[in-house]
Amino acid sequence: MSFSAKSGALLSSRAARWWRRQPPSCAAAAPAWSCFGGAWSRPILDMSYSRHFLDFQGSSIPSSMKKLVVTKLSQNFREAVTLQQDSPVPLPGDGDLLVRNRFVGINASDINYSAGRYDASVKPPFDIGFEGVGEVVALGLSASADFTVGQAVAYVKAGSFAEYTVVSARQAVPLPSVKPEFLTLMVSGATAYLSLKELGDLSEGKKVLVTAAAGGTGQFAVQLAKKAKCHVIGTCSSDEKGGFLKSIGCDRTINYKTENVESVLRKDYPEGVDVVYESVGGKMFDLALNALAIKGCLIVIGFITGYQNPTGLQPVKAELLPAKLLKKSASVRGFFLNHYLSDYKMALQHLLKMYERGDLVCEVDFGDMSPEGKFTGLESVFRAVDYMYMGKNIGKIVVELPHSVNSKL
Repeated sequence: MSFSAKSGALLSSRAARWWRRQPPSCAAAAPAWSCFGGAWSRPILDMSYSRHFLDFQGSSIPSSMKKLVVTKLSQNFREAVTLQQDSPVPLPGDGDLLVRNRFVGINASDINYSAGRYDASVKPPFDIGFEGVGEVVALGLSASADFTVGQAVAYVKAGSFAEYTVVSARQAVPLPSVKPEFLTLMVSGATAYLSLKELGDLSEGKKVLVTAAAGGTGQFAVQLAKKAKCHVIGTCSSDEKGGFLKSIGCDRTINYKTENVESVLRKDYPEGVDVVYESVGGKMFDLALNALAIKGCLIVIGFITGYQNPTGLQPVKAELLPAKLLKKSASVRGFFLNHYLSDYKMALQHLLKMYERGDLVCEVDFGDMSPEGKFTGLESVFRAVDYMYMGKNIGKIVVELPHSVNSKL
């Protein structure tokens, strides 16, 4: 996905007037921060709204924070990204929220972003991370019409790999609580829902093949296809993942480490599959294409096996593609979430309601079974990305960002 990597805010004229009213010693000591209630806090709008810029438990927002920044374009995440220890905490503008991130999501496309593949005009340094869940700790006057300090929110925006992120109130999604399960829906869940709804033409009895089915987005493709009364086949890399897939309704699991996917599909589904939800690429794309039924559709939502290559691609047998599609009146469709933003809020609301009713499993993987344990703190984002590319995760990989001040939510 592609997101703007720039954000900022300006003080209003009221802020300037309020600042001028402060004691000279305070202004001289900290031109960008004010002394308020014995703690360091920000000048904003006027005194009556200064409460919006204090932590909701009463402690002041720090002046600096940790965040991850792309300092070199590379598909090698560890080479591309630097952890900055003392970055200024950003200031929200009139229509913005300052969100203290509690959970951030890992996506396969994080290394596409660090490699500069989505926007060639953007040069390092720039912020990274696509999605977060946390609390509002500060907000502008206009934003306070719809949000309050302490409110749980989720968002999709570049710059989530940080302790604090400024988010436009229009981009924020209010939540009943701060839970990592909500984070799974923001990119992974919405991608599965919208791609299958817009391109899949699902109906009862159709056969749907989901590759990387136990991953962050695959888990939702499996469940949504089952809700449409389809027969679902899921590929995975371990028996443990196969067990998870069966628990969420997958009819046939194929462990490609112990079974030949092409042989299984040819034997068990001789007439082919009607829809493929494909995120792997390379050889998996080729065999999925060959397995399409008459009038079948292959939906490409990614090709993770190629992302670590310099070109970002894994070779496929493209020279045979026209003949194969013609022979079966089949189609290959690409899906990029940014092109469906007009339907995004509708999709997210639908998924949230499904989860709250207990109709949707949102599996989260905190890396508890990884060699160094749970993914905690921004330092562990590097491990989390490695963990994804080793194919170890079941569900959505999420990193928890602890804070010295405990949340009430």
